[in-house]
Amino acid sequence: MISLAGRDILHAWGKFVFTGIGLGLLIGVTLTMAGVYRGMVDDAKVLLDNSGADLWVVQQGTLGPYAESSSIYDDTYRGILGMTGVARAANVTYLTMQVRQVGGVTPRDVRAMVVGITPDGPGHPGQPGFLVQGRHITRGHYEAVADIAGGFALGDRMQIRRNLYTVVGLTRRMVSSGGDPMVFIPLKDAQEAQFLKDNDAIVRQRARTALNPALNPPGMPGMLDAVITSQSTNPYVNAVLVQIDSGADPEAVAEPIRRWKRLTVYTRTQMEEILISKLIATSAKQIGMFLVILALVSAAIVAFIIYTLTLGKIREIAVLKLIGTKNRTISAMILQQALALGFIGFVVGKIAATFWAPFFPKYVLLTPPDALRGFVAVMVICALASVLAIRAALKVDPAEAIGG
Repeated sequence: MISLAGRDILHAWGKFVFTGIGLGLLIGVTLTMAGVYRGMVDDAKVLLDNSGADLWVVQQGTLGPYAESSSIYDDTYRGILGMTGVARAANVTYLTMQVRQVGGVTPRDVRAMVVGITPDGPGHPGQPGFLVQGRHITRGHYEAVADIAGGFALGDRMQIRRNLYTVVGLTRRMVSSGGDPMVFIPLKDAQEAQFLKDNDAIVRQRARTALNPALNPPGMPGMLDAVITSQSTNPYVNAVLVQIDSGADPEAVAEPIRRWKRLTVYTRTQMEEILISKLIATSAKQIGMFLVILALVSAAIVAFIIYTLTLGKIREIAVLKLIGTKNRTISAMILQQALALGFIGFVVGKIAATFWAPFFPKYVLLTPPDALRGFVAVMVICALASVLAIRAALKVDPAEAIGG
């Protein structure tokens, strides 16, 4: 009786295997959904790692620069550099937009996070830390470093707003919290792209300014020129990235900046909490709902399959009861079949998820702990789903073996 379940599976192995494959594809989707969530969390952590910052200085009362808009003056970093415990500080801008690749056979648009950085060496705040090809930005204008996820190559030309940029370097896994590839350009160009109005808007604004008596008083022609000049410059950035001295306490360095500069400062722990608990919270809940629904569907499918297989051998079960087979032996046979079906399904699902994960547009992170938890969940679901079939089997009358 030990091999009773195995003998029954071998008797109709084709149906059993194909059923396991179908269940495995469903389990593969479930593992992939969990991997999508893990990928989102990893993207958020990678974004913080790639910034090279220990502190993020942003506009007071905002969650910027990733989860909310933030705007501060670009000379703020000078005062921060003089604060105790600050080793380096650099301005940065972030703007998610469509970047157009030009010069190819067919121009295409790429959704990307455009990052404005001060041309500097690797290791400084905001700088891409690792290049797979090319070099870092060394000029103040019209050079770009792009992530390979955007499909760019060295020497490609891209259009950002009105300007064209040449790709001089390529990075890997430099992405936003939403998985968009990053494109690094010089800070001045990024300020212009983010804050400067188009030419027609500037002309109309200058005309409105010229007609405003308060900005064009008699006898003070220079005041109008000063106003027009201020409208053509953009002295703003989204954040100041700060690196602290080795051994310094991030909170101890942040507190004086908050007090004296009247700005909001986030440490690494606080910024990670913002990205994970606020920025991707809704997506996490949605993925969680999908996982619950998929688990319920999987349980229903396993229960239906095992119940159908059990009804198909009612006569055999009656014969077993007639010759004195105990109920627990019959129950164990059905349970073993359900667990075998779950095992086949999990193996197929894990292989399928591993195979198709790289083809997803977003990063899918499949971790061994998630796989282990998924395996345990599948086994538990299969065990619970076999209860209905076991109850049906235990109700079979041994007399059916004779009457049939």
